[in-house]
Amino acid sequence: MRRSRWAALIAVVAALVAVGVAYAVLNAQSKAAAAPAESATSAQLEEGRKLFLEGCSSCHGLNAEGIDGATVNNGGNGGPSLIGVGSASVHFQVSTGRMPLAGPAAQAPVKTVEYTAEETEALAAYIASLAPGPASPSEEELDFSEADVAEGGELFRTNCSQCHNFAGRGGALSDGAYAPSILDATPQQIYEAMLTGPQQMPVFSNESLTVEEKQAILAYVDDLRTAPNPAGQDLGSLGPVGDGLFAWLVGIVLFVAVAVWIGARVR
Repeated sequence: MRRSRWAALIAVVAALVAVGVAYAVLNAQSKAAAAPAESATSAQLEEGRKLFLEGCSSCHGLNAEGIDGATVNNGGNGGPSLIGVGSASVHFQVSTGRMPLAGPAAQAPVKTVEYTAEETEALAAYIASLAPGPASPSEEELDFSEADVAEGGELFRTNCSQCHNFAGRGGALSDGAYAPSILDATPQQIYEAMLTGPQQMPVFSNESLTVEEKQAILAYVDDLRTAPNPAGQDLGSLGPVGDGLFAWLVGIVLFVAVAVWIGARVR
């Protein structure tokens, strides 16, 4: 009987310890996710809230919980909830000019940015303060100076080239959507796109692509921008199809010209 009582007591204590450890781990993760919002000043949060109410609430609701029943398809001005999207998503959408959205479309296009860098940071900080979500990358995470370009090329061709083209120039998708060129995007915007998966793009969290692998992709994209083309004109970096078409057309013209010259000489 004594052994039975002690076993029950030990089991209860073990269960309580397990619950306490689980709560501590989850609480730590929640605080880590919300760290960017906590580091924001009250003035920045207030500025972000003001900007949100003036420019975003008409689509996303006064409390950023979205507007039901108004979709892009029926021409309404409804927008999704922003609760939990994090500062990374807000910074990406606003810094590229995709938001505010000009009107119903298959996807939000890149356009002239309407907010300054400080206003964009304030908006991102305010939305991040509402609920934990993917945070904008730090300077250390964006430092790809030591990254392996060759590894980045392999990762890019495996995970990105199906939509963005192996040279990062984008391509067509279904239903009128498209994968944009990433050659004009900043490293922060590319990193944030991987974290948040805008539009049809899948999410590449730090569990599916580590920070080091993301840095390698950034190094590869930077190399695409700056690497010289030993063949001269890149013809849009379309690869052997574009190069072959150009050579075929030029070759046909040369053959026709030679045939005409020979015909003239024979006559």
